[in-house]
Amino acid sequence: MNLSKLNTAIVFIDPQNDVLSDRGANWEAVGASVMENHTVENMERIFKAAKERDYPVYISPHYFYPTDVTWKMNGPVEQSEFDNHSFARKGALDLTGFRDSGADWLDRFKPYIEDGKTIVVSPHKVFGPQTNDLVLQLRKRRVEKILLGGMIANLCVESHLRELLEQGFEISVIKDAVAGPRHPEWGDGYKAAVTNYHFLAHAVLTTDEVLVAMN
Repeated sequence: MNLSKLNTAIVFIDPQNDVLSDRGANWEAVGASVMENHTVENMERIFKAAKERDYPVYISPHYFYPTDVTWKMNGPVEQSEFDNHSFARKGALDLTGFRDSGADWLDRFKPYIEDGKTIVVSPHKVFGPQTNDLVLQLRKRRVEKILLGGMIANLCVESHLRELLEQGFEISVIKDAVAGPRHPEWGDGYKAAVTNYHFLAHAVLTTDEVLVAMN
């Protein structure tokens, strides 16, 4: 991929405490992968480079409101998120208790996300961007290429990858700026995701490779 700030955007999914902090609700499942990949450090390197080189940054967050708990059918991961109160907020228009909660941004990312330039789209509700306005926000700014990272590798990141490919974007996944869960029966979500990234994405790059490619 030939990258340019004129048509390329960084999209980070769920840069939130519940999946990236050792205090988060899902750290037991994802923590080992986050630490091995240096996911947080690599995401921050991309954030920093994007701001220095004037690349647009988009955040696709995950929030659940009390009304979402009344859903009548959930997959196993969805149900576990409700059970452990992942990404929980008091309501769509209520920020009570949000600051430093599991749904809030990781502290070290806040200077980049809260700079008045980063575009935070509406929340996705399951895994993919079909339920938020990410595609609209990208199209309105004539973005053609995406550098994709964030959490969780085999769930929200892969679901975003698949939908954005169907929408016609050219996508590179930053494979060490993501991490995945490990389950004693289901296996290693990160390894499964990286296999699929190679089958699906236009490129699968490391953070070092991305930093060189960003003109």
